[in-house]
Formats: sequence, C-alpha cells, structure tokens
Amino acid sequence: MTLIQTLKNGIIPEELKVLAQKERLSLEQLAADILSGETVTLGYRTKRGPILVGKGASTKVNANIGASTLRSSVDEEHTKLKAALQAKADAVMDLSLADNLTEIRSMVLKESTVPVGTVPLYEAATLARLRRGAVIHLDTEEFFEVLERQMQEGVDFLTVHVGVTKELISRYETGKRVEGIVSRGGAITAAYIKQTGNENPLYEGYDRLLDLCAKYDTVLSLGDGLRPGAIADASDFFEIGEQKTLGDLQQRALQRGVMSMIEGPGHVPLHLVKESVERIKRLTHNAPLYLLGPIVTDVAPGYDHITSAIGGAVAGMSGADFICYVTPSEHLGLPSADDVFQGVIAARIAAHAADVAKNRPGAADWDLEISKARKALDWDGQIRLAIDPERARNVRKERSGEGACTMCAEYCVFLVLKDQLPKI
Repeated sequence: MTLIQTLKNGIIPEELKVLAQKERLSLEQLAADILSGETVTLGYRTKRGPILVGKGASTKVNANIGASTLRSSVDEEHTKLKAALQAKADAVMDLSLADNLTEIRSMVLKESTVPVGTVPLYEAATLARLRRGAVIHLDTEEFFEVLERQMQEGVDFLTVHVGVTKELISRYETGKRVEGIVSRGGAITAAYIKQTGNENPLYEGYDRLLDLCAKYDTVLSLGDGLRPGAIADASDFFEIGEQKTLGDLQQRALQRGVMSMIEGPGHVPLHLVKESVERIKRLTHNAPLYLLGPIVTDVAPGYDHITSAIGGAVAGMSGADFICYVTPSEHLGLPSADDVFQGVIAARIAAHAADVAKNRPGAADWDLEISKARKALDWDGQIRLAIDPERARNVRKERSGEGACTMCAEYCVFLVLKDQLPKI
C-alpha cells in the first residue's frame, strides 16, 4: 500500500510520527494534509533522510547536480553531491544527460543521505539519441521501462513533464515568447509532439504512470515544461495553461493514492512572485509547490544564486514549499562543487527568511540566539550558529584575528553602551 492508502486505513506509520515531532506539527493534522494532497513525504519509502514538503512544514531546499554530454565524470558528480550535503540541502536531483548517466545515478543513490529525484525523460532521451540518432525519437515502451527501472532502483521522486500536451503545443508558435520553451524536458516533449503528431506519452499514459507510482509509492513532481525563461514571458497563456492541466493531474494522482507536488517557474519579476505562487496554489488545490528560484531579473549571469534567493524568499513567504537552488553558473555553464555549495547556502537563506516571515514555530529562535551571541561579543557562539560556520570562521580570522572586530574596533556599539544596555 502507498502511504496515502495506509492513512486511509487509519494506520499512522511510526516514521510519520517522527517527522511530525521534528517539524512541530500535529500528527493528526499532518495525516489529514497528506490525505488532502497538501503535504508529501520524500524519502519515506527508501528511509533516505525523509522530509516533509508542504503545508505547515519548514521550507525545504533542493540541489541539482548531474553531468552533460560535454562534461561527465562520476568523481566530479560525487564531489558536487558532497558539497550539496555539506551545505545541508534537504534533497538532491540528478539531472545527468551523459552516456554514463546510469553509473552516476547509481552513485548518487548509494551515497546520498537525503531524498533523491531524477527526470526519467533524460534517460529516455539519451537512449533515443544513442539508439536512434536524436533525443526526440522517443519510444513509449522504452520510456516506461526507464520509469519503472528508476523506481526499482529507489529514486524518491520523479519529475515528469506531463502537462506539455498536444493541445497546448498546437497553439505554440515561435515568436510568441522572448525565450520560447526553456525547460529541457519541455522542449524535448514539444519537439516529439511536433515531429510525430502524437500526444505526450506520459499524458496519454498517465494512468499507467500512476499504477507504477502506486506500486513503488514514488512521489511525482509534476514538471513545469512550459515555464518562462525570461521575466517578460512570466504568467503567459502557456504557463497558466500547463498549470491548469497539472491541477487536474494532481487530483487524479491523489485519487490513485499517489503523492505529488507541482513544479513552478522559473523567471518571474519580483512584483509578480506572490501573485504567481497564489495562482499556482489555487489552480493545483494547494498541492506542495516546488519552485526553481524564481529568478527575478535576467541581467545577472554569474550572480543568479542571488537573483533566485531574492525570488525564493518572497515565494516561500507567499506559500511555496520547496525551493530548487540556482547556482552562480546558471545560464553560463555546468556548475562546480563550489557553485553547488554557494547555491545551496543562498537558497537556505531564502528558505529560512521565508519561514521567519511565515512565523513557523521555532524559525526565529535561531536568529534570536545568534543576536544574543553577537551582543555578548561571543564570537564562538556567532560562528557556531552561522548558516555557514566555516565561512564565518575564516572571515573572522582573516579580517580580525582573535581580537576586536576591525570594522568598529573601540567604537563597537556593544562596548560603547556596555553599561547602559539592559540585559536580554
């Protein structure tokens, strides 16, 4: 039985009790939220660092790693995985497109201590390229074999671009968007539809997909194949049309006992982030929302971990549940291990800021403790409580050594007002 089916039978697994306690949630309410489709668990089946994503839970952070056809090394991806885990990502996704992607995925599944996601279309497209000469020469049976194989291997959640439908693509023409279709999965699926005239195999075979997910209790992440890749394209007909479709598919998954979450954009100008999140939540029955960023301005290549953190904080505050990091090398090249680390830290800052804004139980306690340590000039305490203790320690050592902070020296406010400030 799936977790949803188990809960419907009035049984609450022990693992769920542990997660509820960790998140400071009512166990009964958590069970109700999973049954309503507003919360999912990742890593529940594999016992790989299980987490909650959705209503009432803390805002989670995902890190994407993976090799490309131009650069592929199992060792390099292992180093990136370790960087993501060191930076305390809540989950990772392997997005490899290289010929040795199965070897990379095997390593990630073996070494990761947090839930692992994939995009099965990438393996299906790679097989199409190797066996039939082009990524768009997909074979439906081969695709479903890939899906089941990855579930058997223990992948915790799968991104499927099931909302890229023949109807939507029939209305898409080049030039209707500044940047067109920027999702790899969305572009491959759209090209397949245009070339063959067939329906998206995952949309057409959605019941078959749900049967597999129910068999392995795998979480579906309903992908945003038509997300905007430029802020000028945000909230257009194609993005919203796909979201409406995903809302229907989320309900079908729920009825089948399959947990699912919704993926969202993308590139969204800052003033539309809140509106975008609220619209997606409304169209998808308040299902857990998994956002890439969003990136709020297109002008900062090399700094898109910052542009996405800005968007992620506002999105999280507005109701997004799961933030996919963006690294400094976004739009420029394959990320390094350091890019991965910096991307996770930036996204974690955004997620924590969102949790404070949402008044999650205990969220602001962390800030209060570091503030107390700062006032007391407790450098060890400040460093220990920092989101990145190693960087805080190194900056302190390089700039100030073991003495007074070189920013203010004897003008330090906590020294000037030492005898006048009340204790907290």
